[in-house]
Amino acid sequence: MQKIKPCLWFDDKAREAAEFYVSVFGGDSRIVEITHNSDAAPGETGSVLTVDFVLAGQEYIGLNGGPHFTFSEAVSLSVDCADQAEVDRLWEALTADGGEESMCGWLKDRYGLSWQIVPRALPELIGGSDRARADRVMKAMMGMRKLDVKALREA
Repeated sequence: MQKIKPCLWFDDKAREAAEFYVSVFGGDSRIVEITHNSDAAPGETGSVLTVDFVLAGQEYIGLNGGPHFTFSEAVSLSVDCADQAEVDRLWEALTADGGEESMCGWLKDRYGLSWQIVPRALPELIGGSDRARADRVMKAMMGMRKLDVKALREA
């Protein structure tokens, strides 16, 4: 059991969101458990209260907490992508059906959760001792929405 699990507060779509995320990430992703409101809970009796799920081996809790709180960019999920194909696939899936592109590899999905879709090449290109290259790559990245590995390497 993972000691710390991020809890994601949804109005009433925790199960739908968890099922969507599991379909996007596949592999070591699954719904683990769904709990329902009892008579003592503030929600409608029998409705989904929490969804425990795993995305790529990371455990999360989705909570149907009502409309009191919403997501903001102050918290995002960063995804390490092996290559441009994975960046493209995740970008398309997460921005579909109401998601929004942002800058520098960031996006919001249809539920309002912010994601950073990061090609593995980026930290390699901005790290190391070649500070001039790092500056060029950073400047190139700042002008992108979805990150383009080829353009970053050419910077």
